[in-house]
Formats: sequence, structure tokens, C-alpha cells
Amino acid sequence: MSTRQGPILILTAALLWGSTGTAASFAPEGAPAAAVGSAGLVLGGPLLLLTARGNRLRYSAFERCLLLLGTCAVAGYPLTFYPAVARGGVAIATVIALGSAPVFAGLLTWITGQGRPTARWGVATVLAVSGCAVLVLGPQFSGASAHIDPAGIALAGCAGLSYAVYSLVGGRLIARGHASGTVMGAMFGAASLLVLPVLLCSGLGWLATPRGAAVALHLAVFTTFVAYLLFGYGLRHTTIAVATTLTIAEAAVAAVLGVLIVGERLPLISWCGAAVLAVALILLTRPAQS
Repeated sequence: MSTRQGPILILTAALLWGSTGTAASFAPEGAPAAAVGSAGLVLGGPLLLLTARGNRLRYSAFERCLLLLGTCAVAGYPLTFYPAVARGGVAIATVIALGSAPVFAGLLTWITGQGRPTARWGVATVLAVSGCAVLVLGPQFSGASAHIDPAGIALAGCAGLSYAVYSLVGGRLIARGHASGTVMGAMFGAASLLVLPVLLCSGLGWLATPRGAAVALHLAVFTTFVAYLLFGYGLRHTTIAVATTLTIAEAAVAAVLGVLIVGERLPLISWCGAAVLAVALILLTRPAQS
């Protein structure tokens, strides 16, 4: 795999993640947000684990500690992001979670001694976060008031940190020679057990309906199983800082799907934000000049 294919695989994963919100909007009325998010992990995590190939479970004590940290971070994402959406709205939660993740990733990469983020990453991240904010919050710039919930903001920030942590752990283990599928399978398989009580306590009635089952299967197969297989492969040739910035493309996909499928409308300013985001992604996926 070339260094250019790594970012492309991660962008493809982001395209799949971008369908999460649209798919979740088709869940039966009354289905708890945290349960919908947990269902995808409960069903998709074991798929990643069962299909993993390579040196499964051959980890040192330090690597097992990393796996435990990554597992907790994977479980933490749906338990913080979906409640953040419920409390603060999709727009605010998306901007904070996706915008904070690359910042957390860059800082964690630097702090743990895995390399200092490059100037190109810094410029691209500023552009990507700015473009994401304008894209998602564009409708509110037109005069609509936005409700700011401090707890929702904190939860969205925790979601961004969770994503940065399990991405960093996954990248670190892959760099140490472990198969990407094995690493993702171990983290997501174990995390599915951690969030299973949340799904069970929230009630399973919505899953017994055709719409509920279809939503859960989409989240499990496409946004968890396939997306994280691609993400793991991409991490072999992409730094964590760059990878988390690339996945901000999820916001653009979610916005476009909202227009095409859900029937939402985006003002011109939002499309300008999408253009800025596109420039940032092109900057990151372009091969570095030697």
C-alpha cells in the first residue's frame, strides 16, 4: 500500500461514518439515542473480532494495557457523542466532537513522543475545523438562535477525546507490528461487551421492528465493521494527527446526505464551509514533496 492510499482509505471510512446520522434518523420513534449508537458497536464489534486475522492475542503486558485503554475509549465514544447530540443538537455536537478530535490527537501524539505535528497538518487542521464549523452551523448563522448546553458541550468534547485516544492506541499497536484487523477487532470486540448493558437496559423493542433492525444492521456493518477495517488499514501509512483531521470529512458527507435524503436545506455559507473543508482534505491527501 502506498502512502497516498492510506489517507484515501481513511477518507472512505469517513464517507461511511457520515451516513450515521442519516441512518439513525430512520430509527423508530422513541428509540434512545445512546441505545441506537451502542447497537452498532454491539453488533459490529464482534464482526471485527471474528474476522480478524494475524497474531491475535499475542500482546506484551504494556500492549495489553494499551488495548484496555483503547477499548475503554471505543466504548466511551457512543456513550458520550449520542447523548451530546440529544442535549446540544446535532450541529453543536458534531462540530465540537469532530473539531476537537484532531487537536487532541496532535497534542497526544506530541506528548507521547510519537512525533511533532507538521506545519502542513496545522494549516490543514485549522482550515478543516473552520470549514466544518461553517458547514454545520451555517443555518444558525442566518439568524436562528442556538441553545448552548454546557453538559452537551462537555460530552461532545469527551467524544472527541475518546476518538483521538483509540485512534492513537490503534496506530501505536499497528506500528509495533500487529495486524490492523486484529487490533481493531480486539478493541471493538471488547468494547461491545462494555456497552451491551446500556443497550439491554434501554430496551430492545425498537430493534424488533423492521426499521430498527435495518438501522442497527447499517450501523454495525457499514459504519463499524467496514469503516473500521478501512480505518485500520489506512493507519498503517497515515499519522494519527492526519487521520483524525481527514475524518472531519464525515461532517460534509452527513450534510450532503441530509440534503439529498432527509430533505434538509443548506444556505450558501454552509457550502462555502464545505469548500474550505475540501481544500484542507486535498492538502492532507496530496503527497508531501521531498
